[in-house]
Amino acid sequence: MSWLVILLILYVIWDVNYFIRCVFTVLGGKLFQRKRKVTESTSIYGLCTSQDVDIFIRHMNNARYLRELDFARFHFYALTGLYERIRQRRGGAVQGASSVRYRRTIPIFHPYKIQTKLVWWDDKAIYLEQQFVTLSDGFVRAVALSKQCITNCDVQELLNTYPEAAKRPEMPADLKLWLDAIELSSQKLRKDK
Repeated sequence: MSWLVILLILYVIWDVNYFIRCVFTVLGGKLFQRKRKVTESTSIYGLCTSQDVDIFIRHMNNARYLRELDFARFHFYALTGLYERIRQRRGGAVQGASSVRYRRTIPIFHPYKIQTKLVWWDDKAIYLEQQFVTLSDGFVRAVALSKQCITNCDVQELLNTYPEAAKRPEMPADLKLWLDAIELSSQKLRKDK
C-alpha cells in the first residue's frame, strides 16, 4: 500500500504523462513510420481533451500548444535521425526561442495534427515551422516558429551529412523579421546591464 501512495505522490509531483507521451511519440514514430529526409515535414496527431482546455472548458489553452510542439519536435528529431547525429557529435539541442501565432482556437474534442518542417539553419541553430491543423476542416489554427540551438556542434557541418540539405534554403521573410525582433530585444537587454 505504501508503494502505491509513493507512486501516486510521484505521479502528482512529476508530470508523468509528459514523459510517457515523449516515449510513445518517439518510439511510435521510429517503429511504425518511415524515416524522413531532414527537409521533409513530419506529422503527429492529437485530440483536444479536457486536460488541454482553458478555464471555460471550450478550447485548447495556450500552454498546451507549446507542450504539443515539444512532442512534434521530438518526433521530427526521431524520424529524421537528426538528434542521433547531434548526440554522435557530443552535442545537444535546446529551445532558444519560439513564437506562436494563434489564428483560431482548437475546440474541445477536436482532432488535429501538427506538421513540423525545417525551414532554415545557420551555424548555431535550426529553425522549424510547426502548424496546428484541425482534421475536420484542414484549417491552420496556429503557426509556430522555433529556434533550436544546437550546442557543441557545427550545424552546417551536421546538415552536410544529409545530401538533401547540401544547399541551405533562402531564409523565409517571416523568419527574418522574427530574428530581427529577437536581436533588437537582445540589444535592449545588453544595454540594461
